[in-house]
Amino acid sequence: MFDGVAERYDLTNDVLSLGQTRLWRRAVAKAVDARPGDRVLDLAAGTGSSSLPFAAAGAQVVAADFSLGMLRVGKRQHPALDLVAGDALRLPFPDRAFDAVTISFGLRNVTDVDAALAEMARVTRPGGRLVVCEFSHPTWRPFRTVYSGYLMAALPKVARRVSSNPDAYVYLAESIRAWPDQDHLASWLQEAGWESVTYRNLSGGIVAVHRAQKPLADPAGDPARGAAAIAAHTGPVAKLRRNITRPGR
Repeated sequence: MFDGVAERYDLTNDVLSLGQTRLWRRAVAKAVDARPGDRVLDLAAGTGSSSLPFAAAGAQVVAADFSLGMLRVGKRQHPALDLVAGDALRLPFPDRAFDAVTISFGLRNVTDVDAALAEMARVTRPGGRLVVCEFSHPTWRPFRTVYSGYLMAALPKVARRVSSNPDAYVYLAESIRAWPDQDHLASWLQEAGWESVTYRNLSGGIVAVHRAQKPLADPAGDPARGAAAIAAHTGPVAKLRRNITRPGR
């Protein structure tokens, strides 16, 4: 499905959100607070547009996604980005490899949220941070009613005009409406072992940015090995990375 929407994915998102995606990305960049030398994993990165602010801040960014179609488009648009094909439930990275892990609009699409949150914790260094940007529930009831109507009626119609695969947006609308609210996701993060869980509502609660920290009490290991470990463990996905640029594969 995501392969089918890849060509016009970023444009479609801008149109459907009335330009709000730019505001949401700025909020995520601020929450991640990437700095020169940081190692950042951007999961469900799609075409890599969400990874650009971290790279601009001087961080070492790995943009990972399950869809090779998305990654092919991303490689064409952003050739300097390190794009990796990877499953959020079985990440191809070693323990404690990243200073920060972030996922935007992708957590609701995994088949096992608990397993995904556990994998994110595994690859984050002790004291490292997690930022989850996801659709949520508008906080004002009248607006929530109007928004729900837009999702199920207007969104698919608009998608037919701008998307390369408009039928996919019927699923996306349904998945957004079925996703739990802000407090529910916060409790999932806490149950998965993340600490200092907070969230910020954006656009009236249409989207929420959750922040959390991995506990410092983690099994012994040398976090400084992260950069070298990333390079060593991305070897098995190098072939997939090359295939991203090959049409028809």
